[in-house]
Amino acid sequence: MGLTAAVHQADPKYINDIYMQISIIMLIGLAAKNAILVVEYAVRLRREEQKEVLEAAVEAAGMRLRPIIMTALAFLLGVMPLVFANGVYSTARNIMGVALVGGMLLSTFMGIFLYPALYFMLQHKRKKTAAK
Repeated sequence: MGLTAAVHQADPKYINDIYMQISIIMLIGLAAKNAILVVEYAVRLRREEQKEVLEAAVEAAGMRLRPIIMTALAFLLGVMPLVFANGVYSTARNIMGVALVGGMLLSTFMGIFLYPALYFMLQHKRKKTAAK
């Protein structure tokens, strides 16, 4: 078994190394930014317009839907060269690209529904504990 048999091109979909972990940290930051924007608008609607928790959460999600999707699409288009990179060190770029594309799609589409729901649940629980 020679050196060439030991060296092979790994499939980036199945690798969890430092490049993928850096990508996940970056995705956590982007997902947190989107969640903060939705919650910030919901809090503003509750304070300024005296809306109920559910109404504020749903309206805030609707108000921030377009900017969240536009940011996600711009990010995805910017990451596509990493997915299709070839040449020297292309495996590292492919790994980061696949992780970022998949993670951004997942966090965007789950977050659209999850952020308002979590806001509602936590505010509802806070209201219950404050009443006791």
